[in-house]
Amino acid sequence: MKLVVQVKLLPTPRQASALESTLRACNTAACEVAATARQIGCYRNYDLRKYTYQGVKADHRLGAQAAQHVIKKVCDAYATLAANLRVGRYGKPGSTRRRRVEANPISFRWDAAQPYDARMLSWQHDTRTVSIWTVAGRVKAVAYTGSPDQVKAVATRPVGECDLVHRDGMWFLYATVDVPEPEVTCPDGFLGVDMGIVNIAYDSDGTRYAGTRLNGYRRRQQRLRRRLQAKGTQSAKRLLARRRRKEARHAANINHVIAKTIVTEAARTGRGIAVEDLTGIRDRVRLRKPQRVTLSSWSFHQLGAFLTYKARRAGVPLVQVDPRYTSQTCNRCGHRHKRNRPDQETFTCRSCGVVAHADHNAALNIAQRGIESWGAVNRPHVA
Repeated sequence: MKLVVQVKLLPTPRQASALESTLRACNTAACEVAATARQIGCYRNYDLRKYTYQGVKADHRLGAQAAQHVIKKVCDAYATLAANLRVGRYGKPGSTRRRRVEANPISFRWDAAQPYDARMLSWQHDTRTVSIWTVAGRVKAVAYTGSPDQVKAVATRPVGECDLVHRDGMWFLYATVDVPEPEVTCPDGFLGVDMGIVNIAYDSDGTRYAGTRLNGYRRRQQRLRRRLQAKGTQSAKRLLARRRRKEARHAANINHVIAKTIVTEAARTGRGIAVEDLTGIRDRVRLRKPQRVTLSSWSFHQLGAFLTYKARRAGVPLVQVDPRYTSQTCNRCGHRHKRNRPDQETFTCRSCGVVAHADHNAALNIAQRGIESWGAVNRPHVA
């Protein structure tokens, strides 16, 4: 199993200058490669090297490995762009935004991340330093730090490709490490998890992870951003720049805590985890304009990703089930009707009369579908 570990670099001013020059050179070369790829219509890595490899090395003082990583980064960016175009992320075919994206080459910021492999980066774990390639030569003894778990991971596990990242005046290395993955055993039932906006998560055991504080925090941040943007002064702009990622970090921390709690409970009771497959929900759901901001800021995908990788690390099976009608179906008698849910919180079955919290009822249905899905996947084939 691959795990991305973030460590913070502590370069001296001279080392930081070399790292900055390296990122500028690599991303300037990437912009030129992207323009060439768009001009000749070539987006395959090995084919694009024939047209750009020698020029990238000679014009930007890049080594062989760095030049190859620059070309591969451009090809990966175009592959991501093509995938986004296929799913309609840039509008319908023929729209102004889509035509502009399809016609113009991809551009890279000067501080966009740059990949490094083992030939360009080496770790000295005893002194907690790295030796890293730059356009000014090999820079040695660059100190790094991190949490005890992060430092232990890069010191004891095989480290693969790393990304050099410059963010908010700080330098980071995102290292890919191999961690052992426990064997997944047959679960004793499933813990259903219903994800929502009012309640971030509600499991089938009745545990509620309310989103009241997070939604209130987001509304306060939105009001603060509106006031600062209205002022337009230099100090307001500096404050906006400092706070731009604060909300995202806060939401990510809450999702980490929720995912860890759910996975720990499932592992303790020997159960698996069943969640809804919410792929494409923003395209399927139609809401009034005031509700669109709330839906767009709903980080259900991040919570699902955290649940997935934490469950894999713990050896807990996780399945995704069909989310349709989970909130309208009675978990006791199976009766389905849209009037079973008169409001956001209440579920009242019009057939058997059971009354429950709507999200808890949905989580119980998700847990049952998880059992059925696991049985269908693991059922032996009969000719």
